[in-house]
Amino acid sequence: MQVITLGVGSSAGTPVIGCDCATCMSSNARNKRTRCSVAVETDSGAVILIDTGPDLRLQALRENIRRVDAVLYTHVHADHLNGIDDLRAFCQLNRIRIPLYGNAHTMDNIKQRFGYTIREAGERWDIPILGANEVNAPFQACGEQITPIPLMHGRSEILGWRIGDFAYLTDVSEIPASSLALLQGLEVLFLDCLRHKPHHTHINVEQSKAYASQIAAGSTYLIHMTHELEYEALGAELPDNVYVGYDGLRLALL
Repeated sequence: MQVITLGVGSSAGTPVIGCDCATCMSSNARNKRTRCSVAVETDSGAVILIDTGPDLRLQALRENIRRVDAVLYTHVHADHLNGIDDLRAFCQLNRIRIPLYGNAHTMDNIKQRFGYTIREAGERWDIPILGANEVNAPFQACGEQITPIPLMHGRSEILGWRIGDFAYLTDVSEIPASSLALLQGLEVLFLDCLRHKPHHTHINVEQSKAYASQIAAGSTYLIHMTHELEYEALGAELPDNVYVGYDGLRLALL
């Protein structure tokens, strides 16, 4: 299994429009962050996306992603959902109806806002052909065991995801104890890390380091970072086995 990091940026991305800070003006490519998403390529060649942010088209072109076999949604905020229409390219290329998975709120929101995409396959492939699936327990997709991980994002109940020994937790303000129990024995963890200052809907650097220590994955990569976090500076303050994520990072998992 391979994890392809499509984006590690927060909702504004980095550089931020109109900002002249050191991170936004940096020549280091690892400070260029598109909106947060990953693609998981299974051993069978299937591709599972986590979220469809507004940069999906450019991310897919950059990483040469030519198929999507399923999408796991964390929640309905624009930076994680609003690229959904770009799934039509993968429907067209592969002539498949792509299943979507998420909690009840997310699936209901997609049906209300993007109802034109929820349809059976037919003769026309000029719009996305998608299927909405509400999940609240482990299930099988693309030959993989997938476990939804309940999380808090401020007052909202959202989902992280575990696929094998990989887990993806973005937009986290709290990980319930029952969810921590689902995160034992990870090889790789992708973990929310918004900025240094506390935030009411995201964990900050210190909280991310504390959760990384508690979960104790083989390697933890920080994601969903604002321009307040510069790649080299943040990396210098992290403990062993915790790393700064970046767009284009690829990890092979056993």
